This record gives sequence, structure tokens and C-alpha cells, in this order.
Amino acid sequence: MNVQELGQIVCPDCRGALSWAGRLREGQLHQGHLRCERCGMRWPMKDGLPRLYREEQVRGTDRLMRVIYDGLPALHDPMTFLLTPVLQATTEARLREGYLHRLELRSLRPRPDGQPIRLLEIGIGSGANLPLIEKELPPGLDVELWGLDLSRGMLRECRKRIARKGHRGIHLLMGDAHTLPFADHSFDRVFEIGGVGGYHDPRRALAEMARVAQPGTPIVVVDEQLDSSRDYSLATRAAFRLLTFYTRDAHCPQELLPPGATGVQAEQITRFYYCLTFRMGAERPPLTAVG
Repeated sequence: MNVQELGQIVCPDCRGALSWAGRLREGQLHQGHLRCERCGMRWPMKDGLPRLYREEQVRGTDRLMRVIYDGLPALHDPMTFLLTPVLQATTEARLREGYLHRLELRSLRPRPDGQPIRLLEIGIGSGANLPLIEKELPPGLDVELWGLDLSRGMLRECRKRIARKGHRGIHLLMGDAHTLPFADHSFDRVFEIGGVGGYHDPRRALAEMARVAQPGTPIVVVDEQLDSSRDYSLATRAAFRLLTFYTRDAHCPQELLPPGATGVQAEQITRFYYCLTFRMGAERPPLTAVG
């Protein structure tokens, strides 16, 4: 992230503008902190990775899941690849194809103001969606993808993927889905894959997704839910329970969508996963509490 790109993020406490105080490395923000020009809060930055959340607000399942992801970040992708066919009776690629088309990436067109198209993946993890997204985007389109995660370990794996595969226009930061460090209506697509069921307040996280999305843009959320239209063996139900150890009620949170949500589509894409798509109208959704 360079100084110019700093204008794309805001203070998660008050949504004030941020300024840089620290060292640069090859023109990029590296070691130091970001200071809010409105409330004066300082947000640390280490090795070029901003930490835009308050530790005391990370609690319950948020803290538990972060410990797990930080503990085994390098094993996440291999385990997903190997276990998906066993648990889901499908491949990882087909699972991801089940929700990717809901983002409608192929319909994106250049902005009239000449600014880049902006995508936001909440809970980007190791960046497994990056190659699929790049494949779906129209050729030559100027795109920025912002990836947010609470796990430093998973973001470290994502950085390795970006360096290895040569992905461009990717901006990573540590942040909390309950208090996104972005201005209202600042993204052309917003999505979250495999995490909302583990948030301590899914309603607030969904409201934050709605707040930062451009009016009318698809907002896509994917997580665990057992397909109720099928009969399963005791072993399959036990496997699902093990997968969703973090909650007693893993389901599509359609009832938690913010007021004004339109075009709601809730679908079962595999026997263990749903895909929830919605949009917000031209009127601003009620802002979530700041701080």
C-alpha cells in the first residue's frame, strides 16, 4: 500500500481519514502507524500490513477461529482440497463455481470517472479465490481487490500466493468484519466465503457488508448449512457437526439481513454449504454503531 492508496481506507472507530507516520520501503508503507485525523486513534502497521481493529473487540468465536487459523495456516488449502470430495461429494473447484457466478464479475465495466473497479473479500484467508476471480474478470479491466482477515497467519499464506502467482492489484489488511475500515458505498462487489457463521455478531457483519457496497451491487455470503432436502447417514451428520463445531445452529442467516435488502437469493450449492446473495437499494442502509 502506498500513500495514495491510503485514501481508500478509513478509521474503523469513527471513519475519519488516516495519515501515515513511519518508514517507507520502495515507496510502500512499511513500519509505523496510521493516525486518524478525526479521533486521533493510532493503528499499527508492521511489514506493510495495517492492523485496523481493536483487540478487545475480538471475542468469543472470533477469537477461537483466529487461534485455529493462525495455528495451521499452511495446512488450510491442502486440507480443503483433500477433504472437500470426502465431505461434500464434489470437488473444491465445483464448490467455488457454485457461488462465483453470483458475483456477476463478467458484467463489470469501467467506471465513468476512470477510477478502478473495487472488489472486497472479507475473510480472504490464503487467497484461494484470487485465480478464479481473475479468470472471470473482463480482459483489460482496471481492478483493485481488497482482502481483509483477522488471521495474520492466513494473510501470510495469502502474500505467498500473490508473490508466487504474480497477482496484481491486491491490497491486504488485518481487520474485523464487524467494523470494516472503509467508507460507505466504496465497493463494486462484496463477498465473504466460509466465515460469517463463526462471527460473534453476524447481523452486524452483514450490515457492514451492506454499508460498504455500492447500491445495487451483489453481496455474496457463503457458509455451512446442511441440506435439509436430503437424508444423510449418521456418519455424514457427524462430519457436518464436526465441521461446524463453532455453533449449534449452522444455517443461512437470511433473517439477519439489514432492512432494505433486495433481490435476496438463498440456495444450497453443496450438501454442506449455502450461498446467500442480496443487494441494497439506492437509499443508504442504517449505519452500524461505530466504536
